[in-house]
Amino acid sequence: MNRHIVVLGGGLSGLSSAFHLSRRYPEALITLVEKTHRLGGWISSERVQVRDGSGHTADILLESGPRTLRPNAKSVLELVRTIKIHLLGLKTSIITTPVTSSATKNRYLQIPETQGLITLPNTLTSVFSPPMRTMLLPHVLKEPVKRRNRPSGITDESVDSFMTRRFGPIFARTFGSALVHGIYAADSRQLSVRAAFPSLWAMEDRGWGSVVRGALLPDTASPRKDYDVGDIPDIMKNVSVYSFTDGIGTLTGALATRLQNQPNVEILCDTPISSLGVAENGLLEVHLASGQKVNPTHIVSALPLPVLNNLLSPTSSLPHLTANPSSSVVVLNLIFPQTQPRLHPAGFGYLIPRPPSGYTLDNPGILGTVFDSYAGNFTKMTVMMGGPNPITPSHTDLDAVLKQLSVHLTAPDDFLKVLPDPIYTRTHRHVDCIPTPTPGHLERMEELKVTLAKGVWSGRLEVIGAGVRGVSLGDCVESGKRVGENWIS
Repeated sequence: MNRHIVVLGGGLSGLSSAFHLSRRYPEALITLVEKTHRLGGWISSERVQVRDGSGHTADILLESGPRTLRPNAKSVLELVRTIKIHLLGLKTSIITTPVTSSATKNRYLQIPETQGLITLPNTLTSVFSPPMRTMLLPHVLKEPVKRRNRPSGITDESVDSFMTRRFGPIFARTFGSALVHGIYAADSRQLSVRAAFPSLWAMEDRGWGSVVRGALLPDTASPRKDYDVGDIPDIMKNVSVYSFTDGIGTLTGALATRLQNQPNVEILCDTPISSLGVAENGLLEVHLASGQKVNPTHIVSALPLPVLNNLLSPTSSLPHLTANPSSSVVVLNLIFPQTQPRLHPAGFGYLIPRPPSGYTLDNPGILGTVFDSYAGNFTKMTVMMGGPNPITPSHTDLDAVLKQLSVHLTAPDDFLKVLPDPIYTRTHRHVDCIPTPTPGHLERMEELKVTLAKGVWSGRLEVIGAGVRGVSLGDCVESGKRVGENWIS
């Protein structure tokens, strides 16, 4: 069979798909099509040269997209292991953050309309210390004795609804919304708990209606075992997160380089698509904006679902592609000269819950801030803004951001800390970068899968990506690994 597979989208999901397909079907032609000039999607790692007023210089890594990986994503661990088995061989560039480090142990909340940061508990005893003794502990202790209260017949609900049922509305807004801000940059009242945090739903089932009881019981689900991770798990022992010497872009860059060297792969950048569908004679058609038409035997779409929806011909339409909204995020990288005392406490950073008044123009729009490691004579911070917060030019004004950071980083009993002027700033605006799966998402994706398996598509199109399976880097690599498993060899 002269198989020609076209992969649409050159982000991580598309790169992973093309990589795994090129190995699974070495006789096939794999064409990766990307509308922009670069591969990697929202992942962007860049080194910049900076100098302070005293003449100190440094080469500092900045991330404007995802910045770390968790060691539980075996699909990624498999890629980074030794090059001898024809994977990526990134083992020597791995940088790990141990579970004992301050970046792992110390995480904070910044409660809207207050000054300073609140330390989240990192040990059992710290739960009993103020303010967690009153903010967190009562809600957790009451949950196991609360009656089962999942409404009969429901198969999904929002994260906010779930946490309100089990832990109460204050807990849901304070801790639940902050968690969602950090991962999805979304409103927890819109996000599906089963799609975003399936383990919580499973814990409630396992604990006879109690999340806390379920967390104390073993998870009997059997994980997939078809990963060849070599000795990488040894490196990941007692590791919280990891990255690479030159950032997360190392992963997408290595995938792109490997694909460029594969004889059965062609990469078309700067190549927008005008439409795709199934012709009257049953052939698949991909129409490029240049006027060229391609007739592949199979198509993999790693495009955002609304983008795919706009490309499909009327006779080849698919359900639920526009069911979910997406979040837009402004990422502001700041580099400051080193100061004494430090500009921020030791730790990973902080998240900000949903304000009591909701998401309004009166709120500053900051979702959270990451405290990057100290780099010699410089301090890095990365501020995330937007998501459910309405953002205006005044919100992203540097003086306005620094004023808010000063409020966040000053202890309540101290005078307001005045941050020094940063010596370098960089702003990225990522439009519709994170899909928000709303309640019912899993059922909708099952219906989409059934539709793709029959009718005009007959299993020849697979739709993957963050809008289908999950938004983490591991989810994106995993979806690419599974593409084409059911195609007839």
